[in-house]
Amino acid sequence: MRENSFRRIIQNFIMNMESIPNTLTPESRFALTEPCVFLRISMIRADYYETPRRFEAPQCQPYTLYNAGDTDKSNEFIMEKDTRVDTKIVYHVFGLIDEEPWTEEEMERIDVLLKMLFVFNGRSRLMISNYNLTFYDPDMRVYNLKFYFKKIAELIEQHKITQYTAMYINLKHFSAVNLQLGRKTGSAVMNSFVTHIARVSGEDGVVARIGGDNFAILCKQERTDAVMEALAGTAIPYDEVTGERILISAYSGVYVIDSKLPVNSPDAVMDRISIAIAAAKARTKHDYAYFNAEMLERHKQQLMIGSLFPSALENEEFLVYYQPKVSTDTYRIVGAEALCRWKHEGRLISPAEFIPVLERGMDICKLDFYMLDHVCRDIRRWLDEGKNAVKVSVNLSRRHLSDMDLLQHIVEIIDRNDIPHDYIEIELTETTTDVEFKDLRRVLSGLQETSISTSVDDFGVGYSSLTLIKDLPWDVMKIDRSLLPEESSIDRKKEIMLRYVVGMASDIGLECVAEGVETKEQEELLKTTSCNIIQGFYFDRPLPINEFETRLDNYSYKKE
Repeated sequence: MRENSFRRIIQNFIMNMESIPNTLTPESRFALTEPCVFLRISMIRADYYETPRRFEAPQCQPYTLYNAGDTDKSNEFIMEKDTRVDTKIVYHVFGLIDEEPWTEEEMERIDVLLKMLFVFNGRSRLMISNYNLTFYDPDMRVYNLKFYFKKIAELIEQHKITQYTAMYINLKHFSAVNLQLGRKTGSAVMNSFVTHIARVSGEDGVVARIGGDNFAILCKQERTDAVMEALAGTAIPYDEVTGERILISAYSGVYVIDSKLPVNSPDAVMDRISIAIAAAKARTKHDYAYFNAEMLERHKQQLMIGSLFPSALENEEFLVYYQPKVSTDTYRIVGAEALCRWKHEGRLISPAEFIPVLERGMDICKLDFYMLDHVCRDIRRWLDEGKNAVKVSVNLSRRHLSDMDLLQHIVEIIDRNDIPHDYIEIELTETTTDVEFKDLRRVLSGLQETSISTSVDDFGVGYSSLTLIKDLPWDVMKIDRSLLPEESSIDRKKEIMLRYVVGMASDIGLECVAEGVETKEQEELLKTTSCNIIQGFYFDRPLPINEFETRLDNYSYKKE
């Protein structure tokens, strides 16, 4: 009779366990109650050991599957099972207090029960493992992008998405943190910071790793300010002994989701926070940007520019405009800078609209070579027509510096048009400081060897100006307009800095060109510093080819 009862109990146990999603949770108590009462069991605990080393320590992950209290720790049944090579499970079964020890028959039945339990627990562990592999980052205990998308899809379906704020964050200067603390400690710091952000985001929030030091956040809108405060800067301890801390902050692209712009997919949310983080990184005053409808329109415009570029280049819609460089000794043109304008369907598109878009990829390199080729064509024509041809500077994007054959490409274009090399100058902006010096040095040295001069543009904008000038072989320094006093009699500090920069350039043998000159006072100040080549609206704006050509011969900018 008891045998039949046990069979029935086991059958009920199997049926009940089948209905439990995770049999390693207290939910399994419901299925275990009947067999445990029948077998006089007070508690079942499952200890999981992930590796043999941990098993020997011993360290484990315990699961209490059933606990009725009144446990007799002296009456214990133990079963060990290897789930796979690197995982072991040990079941501990305890009897009821003030009860007789189990009979041999009861222990056989407990053995049967545990083997059944092992099958269900193993399945649950496998499901948990699959879930973790699917939805968690492999290196950090945070969700991955797949879970982030899953959560957004659920909120959209539940019509709750407008209760949330989505963010794309990038930890600021984290490569420097790794260099300072070491990669291992740096990873621990990142984990601590992200764990803190997850805590601030609340139980309804999600922090997911996109990759590297980039993360996506989803939080209730009432927690937005708290999360933003944490992202602005949080002190993270990294040394338990000394208590030393490091300040970690992040660039943030923020999208407070509302009903004004429909959200019908996780991709829409991701696109919008990606647009916002790009805007945040482009700013100098704030490290964050909130997504809005204007950003979306700009993004659409950028996509349109990218799609139109190939045909525009083929159809030669890009025009070369020349801004004169004027000598204050003769007030005649002694050079020019080639600037790009895009004429599309009868409208001139500002470089501010298309250059940043093209600089995100390699399209800017195609445009640079196009400009160089068209400048060479113009110079060749001026020489053939006997005009007063002058040296023209052509801007080159930093994107080129990874091209090992850049020098050959430049020389090939110039030589194909049969242009003497001393008529071309290559301009590189001072912001090339973030490119490895060896690449920049290789390009500059090669150009110098072929008698093509180079100029460092926007000198005074970046942070490593003196290092650039000291270590690299430039020919020309172009002083940025930010160093020019608007009223020299008032801005004495700028005047002193300007005199120092021009004097330094002269002493080390660099030609000096001032750009952005707009007033007579600036011109007169520059003349006193011996900077005698000026470029700016004071003399002329960038000119289309026909207007520039009329100024090449016998045109004087002398102003009475």
